[in-house]
This record gives sequence, C-alpha cells and structure tokens, in this order.
Amino acid sequence: MITTDTVRIKINQLVRYAEDNLSLDPQDRIYVTNALLDLFGQTAPSAECPPYSDFQSDIADVLVQYAVESGITDENSRILFETRMFGLVSPLPSFVIKKFEGLKAEKGAKAATDWLFALSKANDYVREVDIAKNIKWEHSGRFGKIGITINLSKPEKDPKQIALAKLQPKSGYPACMLCETNVGFAGNLNHPARQTLRTVPIVLNGEPWWLQFSPYQYYEEHAIAFSDEHRPMSVTPDSFARLLDFVDLFPHYFMGSNAALPIVGGSILTHDHYQGGLKVLPMMNVGNRREYSSADFPDVAFAVADWYNSVVRLSSRNKKAVHAAASFVLGAWNGWTDESVGVICKTTEQHNAITPIVRKEGDEYVVDMILRNNRTDETHPYGIFHPEERLHNIKKEGIGIIEVMGLFILPGRLKKELAEVEKYLTGTVAYDENALRDEASPMHKHAGMIRTLIGKYGNALPADKAHDAVTAYVNDACEQILECTAVFKNTPQGQAAFDRFMSEGLKLKA
Repeated sequence: MITTDTVRIKINQLVRYAEDNLSLDPQDRIYVTNALLDLFGQTAPSAECPPYSDFQSDIADVLVQYAVESGITDENSRILFETRMFGLVSPLPSFVIKKFEGLKAEKGAKAATDWLFALSKANDYVREVDIAKNIKWEHSGRFGKIGITINLSKPEKDPKQIALAKLQPKSGYPACMLCETNVGFAGNLNHPARQTLRTVPIVLNGEPWWLQFSPYQYYEEHAIAFSDEHRPMSVTPDSFARLLDFVDLFPHYFMGSNAALPIVGGSILTHDHYQGGLKVLPMMNVGNRREYSSADFPDVAFAVADWYNSVVRLSSRNKKAVHAAASFVLGAWNGWTDESVGVICKTTEQHNAITPIVRKEGDEYVVDMILRNNRTDETHPYGIFHPEERLHNIKKEGIGIIEVMGLFILPGRLKKELAEVEKYLTGTVAYDENALRDEASPMHKHAGMIRTLIGKYGNALPADKAHDAVTAYVNDACEQILECTAVFKNTPQGQAAFDRFMSEGLKLKA
C-alpha cells in the first residue's frame, strides 16, 4: 500500500516536473499544488521533494496506484484519472497558443512544432510508455522499404469495461473525436479524456483550422489538422488549396487527406481533417515510373510514381498552376471508367476517389494523388480494390492514407496469434487440418497461412527460423495488400490502362 507520506512527496515531484517540462510558472506553484492536494484528498504538502527519475514509473504510476487503492478512482478508469491529473499541471490553451505563435514568429515553424510536440509528450498526451509497446520492423519490398507495426498502443478494453461503457450516457458532446470541444474534456469509458490535449489555430484557404499531434504517433511527429467546423470529409479543389497552404506554413511537414468514401477512406469521415508530419513515409522515397507533360499545364510535371498502388504525381514551383492541375486530375478521375480493369466511376453512388498528399521539396510543391475506388461486387463484398479475404487474417480494416503510403498499422491481436502460428512450425502444436477448419477455433482465421507455411517449411523449424518464416509471410501479405489497393495493377494490362488514363483522360504526352 502506498502511504500518504509517499503521495505527498510525489505531488511535490509532479509540480517540480511541471516546472521543468511543462512551462509551469513558479508563481503558479502553490495554486497547482493545492489543486493536486484536493484531487488526492490530502490536507498539506510534504516538506520533501527528492529528485525524480522517470516521470511515468517514478511519479505518475505511483500517484495513480494510490488513487486506485484509496478509492479515488477505480481500475477501469486509471487512464481517465491520470489524464485528469496531468491536465492540472499542463499549461492553459491560451498560453500554448501564444507560445506557439511567438516561437513561429521569432524562430520559425519548426521551432514552434518542436515545442508543441515536446509538450504533447511531456504532459503524456502522446503516451510514449504505450507507444513503446508497439512491435515495429521494416521490409525491403519490390518498390522500396515498407514499414510494419503491430499496434499495441491502444489499450484493449476488457469485458467489464465494455459492459460499463454501454451504460454511459451519450450526450453528443463533443460531436466527434476531432472537434475542438475535446480540449479539456474529462472523458468517459466511451470517449478518451482530453485534459492534456492542446491545439493551435491555423488558417487554411481563408478558413479557421486547428493543428494538434496524434496521441498514437504511428510515425514521427504524426500531426492532425482539422476544420473548426464539424462537417463531413471531402476532397475538392478547396482541399488542395488548404493542403498547399499548410506546407507553406510548415514546409518541414507533409500533409494529406484520406479519400472521403467508405472502404477507401479513413476511420473518421464525419469531420473534415488531414494527417501529416515528418516526411518519412515510404512512398515519398520512390522515383517516377513514367513521366508526362501537358500543353494545358506547362509549368507542371506529371508522372506515375514507381509504387505498389496507382499514384499520379504532380510537381511544380508554381503553386497556382499545381493547384489547377490537381483539381483537373480530380475531376478527370471522378468521371473515369475503364471496365477492362474493373474501374467504374459511379453506379447509384460515386466510387472513384483520390487520396492526396502534399509536400514541399525546397521551392517545389509535390502533390501525390493516389487513385482509389470503393466499388464492391459479389466476389469482393469488402471491396474490389480492398485486401482480398484470404489476407483478412493479417488486415481486414480499411486501408487509409498511412497504409497506402507504405506504413502498415496491423491489429494488436497479431502479437499473440502470430506467436501461436510459429508453434505449428516448431512442432510445439500439432498440425490438425480438421481442427483448423472448425470456425470456433481461434486459429481458424489463420488456417490458410498455417497450411502454406507447413507445406513450405514443415514442422521442425528452430524457434528463430519459425519466427523469420512467419515474419516473411506477413511482409509478403502487406505487399499483396498494397497491390490490392491499386486500381491499375502492376501488370502489362493494368499499366496499359493506367497509361490510357494519363494520355486520354488527362490528355498528357509521354
């Protein structure tokens, strides 16, 4: 049991940590200390404040455990309570905005985002302790390196939490996970606490938008820009104008948008937003497969990127010209049909869509436009250009902007499931075809994978070789998933169809 003497010392250390890392003004020390004393049911602070080491294990975990032990919170609400605690020592939004704008004016955009990102980590909004649990590796594929992450940073709810979550009242406030009204929100079992969230205002295409960092950090300095207005996702010429404005404001970042349709879009289609960050995603490192020119857009270079899926790449130093060219490509693709490769732009609803990604390389604007289509049929009920069902054991969820650019976020369940697959290859678990065919078996979804690997390697591999074999299978599956998303396949027929779109649909000259 943690004593009251210990918790009072930890409160002092937390206040010291806030002075060291969260811009807490010494003049606010007494105020914040008293707020923490009230939170933990204490009547006075300790006279001691020994040095601390790791803030998570040395301060935060101890304070939260005391809160659970003393009944201030419960085990199911640990993260909610910890966020509330850090919210008390985090700078007010007004301070953050003034500091960010001051740094941007005095030292430049990178200094401003460096500070905001450091703050977002220091106040535990970006939970590095959870992100560190993710399993990550790189794979050298046919078109360059791709990144693969088994995502363990989102804690899974246990059955008790799920049951409690169903009892939570639904107020409709905040309207979604991206609305500005999340800042300071206490959260509940259905909605994460956001007392530590800090956002800064930006103007894109004359509109008020906001910039924040993603708490999950799927890649370096993973940032989110979202509209001040709660409105549905869309990709229009105005979207391109906003993305181009963003990279003018923050030229060290890229910024892109998910397609605005189900299956090929992102997980939140109810709020207009973009995702960006440091220019580290694999697709950005590939060259061009074919290059074209346009009589209508002489200042813009057109190309097909040398990538798994179908990417039209535009580049120009002329912002107005590249915006006009991107708008033209969008209009042309939205109306393009080529039934020879299964592309039908519209039936009773729109199917063609674009995932645009914008970055600046020196004075040059680069706009990558990934062509998408969300049509389904009887053979492909999840999507014709979605991962085939044989790949759903690895990834069934939608393939959005991050993954089509070559960074896979695989479900956390795979950590345990892939370890079980390895046991078949070492002989620790006997291969039983009938048992795997049983839909009630937890390994039924991996039956095809196990069958393929047993056929190739047998069941007597050393543990390290079994791990390598399973990893290689996952690597190949991720490449196949990227190929599935290509509307123009990397085959002679597919590339001929792609060239028809470039030459006839866009009226370009090779």
